[in-house]
Amino acid sequence: MRLEMMNQMSQRKTGHNTGRSFEHGLVFGKFLGLHNGHLHLLRFARASCNRLTIIVCTLPDEPIPGAIRYQWVKDCFPDAIVIHHDDILPQQPEEHANFWNIWRESIQEHCEEKDFDALFGSEDYGWRMAEELGISYIPVNRSRSLVPISGTAVRENPMKEWRYIPEVARPYFAKRVRIIGPESAGKSTLTTMLAEHFDTVHVDEYARRLLEEYVKHKRYAAGEVRYTDIPDIARGQMVTEDTMARLANRVLFCDTDLRTTVFWSCYYFGRCPGWIAEEAKNRRYALTLLLSPDVPWIKDDLRPMPDLEERKRCFDWFVKEMEKNHEPYVIIEGNDWRKRLETAIEAVKSLGILHPNI
Repeated sequence: MRLEMMNQMSQRKTGHNTGRSFEHGLVFGKFLGLHNGHLHLLRFARASCNRLTIIVCTLPDEPIPGAIRYQWVKDCFPDAIVIHHDDILPQQPEEHANFWNIWRESIQEHCEEKDFDALFGSEDYGWRMAEELGISYIPVNRSRSLVPISGTAVRENPMKEWRYIPEVARPYFAKRVRIIGPESAGKSTLTTMLAEHFDTVHVDEYARRLLEEYVKHKRYAAGEVRYTDIPDIARGQMVTEDTMARLANRVLFCDTDLRTTVFWSCYYFGRCPGWIAEEAKNRRYALTLLLSPDVPWIKDDLRPMPDLEERKRCFDWFVKEMEKNHEPYVIIEGNDWRKRLETAIEAVKSLGILHPNI
């Protein structure tokens, strides 16, 4: 009976009942530029254990905020125990004589469940850390031959290393380009053409799509818009942009933005909800393409601005906004649509978006 109980305890410890090698595994790291090499390590560990704890170690002065990296890992491994470790501790053994004790105690303090069986990693320090914790060390592709990438390479040139960046982290690295300006200046057409040229996705103008649906289903008359629609339009534009950023191939083209929502809210109603104006200031774009109204106006039931002088005043408002906020922008002008596209392409190339298919 005693021998049988010992065998059952051993099976629970090693996870033999589930085909996994360990009951509770541990991985810790900075994930400072989460990449597919990290995911290989974490997936290897997750497949080897019944339970997995992942500690995301961050410092306040690192180039990618720790809260963002923590959320990346949580999103990728919702069934793991993910812990954000942001204590300021020595980073190398030579920095403190008690380095290993400090880290062992800190790891144990941060983890409610401390019954680890194995530490998984791809760094040489894992051997010593596992020894300090009294558990096994499982090295995973230390040579990095399976996924030849590093966090440093991702941070230094994310455009070049794009294929190694997981979907969850791509919105952080993607270059966002917004296309704004007066109505009937060709924003939607230019947006889709740029997305096609650079082999990526784009964001539609949410307000137009929403109001088209309202008219189609006879909720509104053509051209009707209400002040109560403005928050829905702003949220829809934000969420669509942030969702499509996960699918972007290096660059995301956005047909209008929240600043456009601010303009139209003030144009129609003389006011705009404060949170939308504040969010419009906080959202950042690598480049703005500001379209001039010097092209023929095309009649549309949703377009209330047929007068050229009025469209020019709209254009001037956008220029003042760009200058006031010190945002990079390029004016796309002239009535030659081919030249407009060429100018826009060259502006986007200046961001380092040179080879969309590599």
